[in-house]
Amino acid sequence: MPERRRKENPSLVRLAIELRKGARSHAAPIWSAVADRLERPRHQVVPVNVGQLERLAKAGETIVVPGKVLAEGRLAKALTVGAFAFSEEAREKIRAAGGTAVSLSEVIKAHPKGTGVRLLA
Repeated sequence: MPERRRKENPSLVRLAIELRKGARSHAAPIWSAVADRLERPRHQVVPVNVGQLERLAKAGETIVVPGKVLAEGRLAKALTVGAFAFSEEAREKIRAAGGTAVSLSEVIKAHPKGTGVRLLA
């Protein structure tokens, strides 16, 4: 079995640790699932486009994307989107639709037990 390579991005490593601590302390398995996805090799992480958020999410939902949100497509509903990274244009589209683009740390603080949060991966 090949040796698993560690992530070298320090902010990604810190975030994965924070997610695992949140999962243990609040009995919230969603944060452990997000950490698992963040720790995957880069070629296994598929970015999510704003158009996919439009198709898959309901207005007012809090969505977690364990990766990057890109700007392809249109968004017409207000969502709270937490992700590891956003393209600048994706951030602008989310704000223009009346939503908010936040870091995963902010989503953990707002929803420590993971209730009301939907994982989109």
